[in-house]
Amino acid sequence: MRSLAALLTVLMLALPFSALAQDPSPDRLGQTGDASSNAALQSILERQQQAGSTGEIPLGARDNAADIVGQLGAGTTDDQVYRAIRLGTDDVSTQVRSPAAGVLIQTGGMRWQQLRDGPIQTYGLSLLGGMVALLALFFVFRGRIKIRSGLSGQTIQRFASIERFGHWLLASSFIILGLTGLYVLLGRHQLIPLKGPEAYAQGAIAAKWIHNNVAWAFMLSLVMIFFMWVWHNIPSPRDWQWFRQGGGIIGNGHPHSKKFNAGQKVIFWPTLILGATISASGLSLLFPFELPMFAKTFSAIAATGIPGLLGFTLPTELAPHEEMQYANLWHTIVSFVLMAIIIAHIYIGSIGMQGAFAAMGSGKVDLNWAREHHDLWVEEQEEKAAKRGKTLDGGAVAPAE
Repeated sequence: MRSLAALLTVLMLALPFSALAQDPSPDRLGQTGDASSNAALQSILERQQQAGSTGEIPLGARDNAADIVGQLGAGTTDDQVYRAIRLGTDDVSTQVRSPAAGVLIQTGGMRWQQLRDGPIQTYGLSLLGGMVALLALFFVFRGRIKIRSGLSGQTIQRFASIERFGHWLLASSFIILGLTGLYVLLGRHQLIPLKGPEAYAQGAIAAKWIHNNVAWAFMLSLVMIFFMWVWHNIPSPRDWQWFRQGGGIIGNGHPHSKKFNAGQKVIFWPTLILGATISASGLSLLFPFELPMFAKTFSAIAATGIPGLLGFTLPTELAPHEEMQYANLWHTIVSFVLMAIIIAHIYIGSIGMQGAFAAMGSGKVDLNWAREHHDLWVEEQEEKAAKRGKTLDGGAVAPAE
């Protein structure tokens, strides 16, 4: 009994010292331990207070776990280590060897998801809906653009087979890419509640596979239309006159034009340029972490001094996951813009204008339609046909009486 009482007495006396050791607050510093220990604890507390209780990291900051350990020594806290890991560091060892292997925590994905599911979807769908509504109103008030002189019964070859193939390859691949891209983009908030997660997942797997593979056809078609039509779409002073007359759509009479008028050039160049940048960002997404494009682009833009003049800065150092997030956002935004342009093009080439669809259907258009919309081009074709002793539709020229 005496030994048991002695043991309890020792434990009771030890408890206050144990509590003191577990409470390294500023009030306790100096009451226990030597001066070096107190200084180390004070340093840790000061650094924790500077870091903030939330551990938030400014966008673009680059901490290194080794630097933190070197500064704080054995007193490094989990909070400080995780701050470095969140940003990525070469000092983290993993079994996987890839540009993103050292990034164990990446909180930028939350901001990316908020932009993707919020403003980008809202404004993107509004853009498409607004374009459809605008074209519907235009059709109601303007009606179909008809051939003023009526059908002639004669045709002229407008586009060769290879040109029509390139056009339809571009059109069909872009429509498929647009639909599959929207399916994946709208899944979380629009489609999953309607179809259920399992049904949507099956469709998303198929949509992703189709999207990734049809992308190659889209890129091929861009190259084709560039080489086939770029010389016909060089801007000229004549284009300004076309705009002044409203292209014959809202004005009186059709302005002079060669193979492509100014309105078609407005479709051609955005399609080519936006299609190229969609392809570039798409390749970056197809090969994750292998084709970074935004850090170097932002650096080049920043070097011009323009961002500083406009009062904003661009991040010139991006983690691998940030590169992918920027690529995805850019890919989506530009795709929405190009979809709106293509919707307008589809309208004009189908119900919006009489005789236009035949150009990419059979490749031959009515001669009166061609003279109204592309009179200078028709004159060139007549001269070429006359030199060959042929008519515009390929027949032999009748001998003079």
